[in-house]
Amino acid sequence: MTPDSKLPVENSTTAPAQPAPALNETTATLLDPPPPAAVPHAHSGLQLLLHRTSVFLFVLISAVAGVLLVILPWTPEWTDNYLLLSFPWLRTFVSTGFFRGLCSGLGLLDIWIGFWEALHYHEHP
Repeated sequence: MTPDSKLPVENSTTAPAQPAPALNETTATLLDPPPPAAVPHAHSGLQLLLHRTSVFLFVLISAVAGVLLVILPWTPEWTDNYLLLSFPWLRTFVSTGFFRGLCSGLGLLDIWIGFWEALHYHEHP
């Protein structure tokens, strides 16, 4: 039988493959908790301050954007603005009750997400 030239050549001088080590009690599985050394350390003072500030800004921006999205679609400035003057078909669509309600619903959702994040804020020990 002649070997195929496209197949890799086996080298007989290499050591034979060793069998896989048997699983013992020290082998970690995916469901085991991480070892104590792998647990993240407590945040330093600056990291904690930055984390608190980022959560505060997220809640503030969510609340302000949500209130704007709830109130603004029902004011005259929503359709009487410079951006919509050159697109009459878009102005007609934006002034429909469906689109205004959709924007107000997104605003309520945005407010809810912001306050949910504020109420469920916790610091890791």
